[in-house]
Amino acid sequence: MIVRSRAPLRLGLAGGGTDVSPFSDQHGGHVMNVTIDRYAYATIDESANGMAEFHAMDAQSSQVLEPGRMNIAGGPLQLAQGVYNRICEQFLDGRYPPVRIRTYSDAPPGSGLGSSSTMVVALVTAFSDYFNLPLGEYEVAHLAYSIERNDLGLAGGKQDQYAAAFGGFNFMEFYAEDRVIVNPLRIKEWIWAELEASLILYFTGVSRESAKIIDEQARNVREGRNQSLDAMFRLKEEAVQMKEALLRGDLNRFASVMQSGWEAKKKMANSITNESIDRIEKLAFQHGARATKVSGAGGGGFMMFVCDPGDRLPLVRALSGTGGTVYDTHFTPHGASSWKIA
Repeated sequence: MIVRSRAPLRLGLAGGGTDVSPFSDQHGGHVMNVTIDRYAYATIDESANGMAEFHAMDAQSSQVLEPGRMNIAGGPLQLAQGVYNRICEQFLDGRYPPVRIRTYSDAPPGSGLGSSSTMVVALVTAFSDYFNLPLGEYEVAHLAYSIERNDLGLAGGKQDQYAAAFGGFNFMEFYAEDRVIVNPLRIKEWIWAELEASLILYFTGVSRESAKIIDEQARNVREGRNQSLDAMFRLKEEAVQMKEALLRGDLNRFASVMQSGWEAKKKMANSITNESIDRIEKLAFQHGARATKVSGAGGGGFMMFVCDPGDRLPLVRALSGTGGTVYDTHFTPHGASSWKIA
């Protein structure tokens, strides 16, 4: 039997960073995000040689080991090995079956689209189907979060796992003791279409290590630095405003909130922006952009731009000359899914 799965990557529209501890534990966090038609993929089947096989196809990295608890040393295989360890220990009574695990993603690590967390959700979803585990969206997301943060020690927030598990437009609330509430939004078809026509996704060509940015952000909160805390409270409120703008189809307000959120986000940590990002942002506004932000922790990866659809092509042409890549992007209403092949 072969089980395949995929989980959608996400765009953080507002409130990103307020889902990171300790802020979310102390003050509660609000995030507005949406999933897009780019995915992390996982395939699980029985190993033909009785071993435990791990293959990160996009990173061209493989490891074949005796079945058993994996000693994880980091690198592109750590996500699959971490999920393998937890599933075997928590759900299979410590039994380590000989399986072959293959993964790849439509976005590189450090892209700002939540690619690592989305891959863990895809892996958990595939394992859940392969071993018939009774896991719903909340359980899949929470398990993926626990594997990343607790088992693997990777820094980050909570929104990526829940976005990948649920899919679509979601307003999310984050509280102490890992309590999360996901509020799916019913976006009218014309609003959905107009926002897709207005949004441009641009890859800077530079992947960055989000953990360093997140660590700086968390340190600023722990030390009570007023500028960072004030910025995070603004981001939290702007997630609520973004939700209201989307439900009403007020895309002028949507753009205003996005830009305001980006200005606030840049105050959370010094490494969120840099000269290259600032230069691209300035160029975009000269060619019709009405709002911009860097997706994810910042520092590089993907940038988003909002423009009038009539100004889309001039803006795309301008961005295409900067050394990065413009991507066609569409929203998806579906979260992680899996299917079996006999």
